[in-house]
Amino acid sequence: MIREIFNRINDDHRVGFAALEENLDTIEKVAGLIVERIKKGKKVLVAGNGGSAAQSQHFAAEIVGRYAKERKGYPSIALTTDTSIITAIGNDYGFENIFRRQIEAIGENEDIFIGISTSGNSTNIIEAIKEAKKLGLTVITLTGRDGGKMRNISDYNINIPLKDTPRIQEIHDTILHMIAEITERILTPGEQA
Repeated sequence: MIREIFNRINDDHRVGFAALEENLDTIEKVAGLIVERIKKGKKVLVAGNGGSAAQSQHFAAEIVGRYAKERKGYPSIALTTDTSIITAIGNDYGFENIFRRQIEAIGENEDIFIGISTSGNSTNIIEAIKEAKKLGLTVITLTGRDGGKMRNISDYNINIPLKDTPRIQEIHDTILHMIAEITERILTPGEQA
């Protein structure tokens, strides 16, 4: 059984890393854009559901805290962390609005919004994207499968064409780590890890 699981994971990772390689230019562009916006005093807002919510929190922590280098914190907020806000908005406006309403409240022109969805069809992320675009935020999405609806409404979409959610999330983690490392290296040159 373990060999079968390993082989399936290994096969998926080959496909996932091939897709990752095809997206290297976009990943570098996105990291450069994040650097540019942080230098302008803008922030990075991040959201996802389930495991993607955990990834958004992990990424925001690496931007605010650190990825590998001792340095000052940079502004990033995971929209998945305040249970009072999420439950109030979900109760009063519906679950599809939990991220849209937060972007409406704190999103500013030229901020960055990163939406993570393995299906590319998460309604609450799609509603957040619409609000972000309305307010002038740049939208970056990490998706899986065929990219879903999010693929065509994002400024930058990084899609991993796998069907297995855990494997998509593993590649998304790698992408987010690459973005965090590039961002940190550029904003904190010469600092020691």
